[in-house]
Amino acid sequence: MAGAGEDWMGDALDITGTDGGLWVPGIDYVAGWRGAREAADRLNRALLGAGFELSQVRAVASTDERGLGVVRMAGWPDAVERLAVLLEAVTSGGDGGAA
Repeated sequence: MAGAGEDWMGDALDITGTDGGLWVPGIDYVAGWRGAREAADRLNRALLGAGFELSQVRAVASTDERGLGVVRMAGWPDAVERLAVLLEAVTSGGDGGAA
């Protein structure tokens, strides 16, 4: 398991949504990615705290074509289902999904 200060996603800058992956001059993709990376790292720490393995489900920092930060979730369907059940329990007050 990764330590609390460890970077789980590496230093790769993921630019998605641009025309064929080409960067547009004058757009600061790195600033948007940095903000997204901080948010993704925080969510990944929460996922670890909830008992998930980051090899099964994780948040990934990215940017859109305008350079705005984007956090995407990536994971195996069974792990995403477990996460959905957990979130549903939290949002319903833990009463098994009753509204």
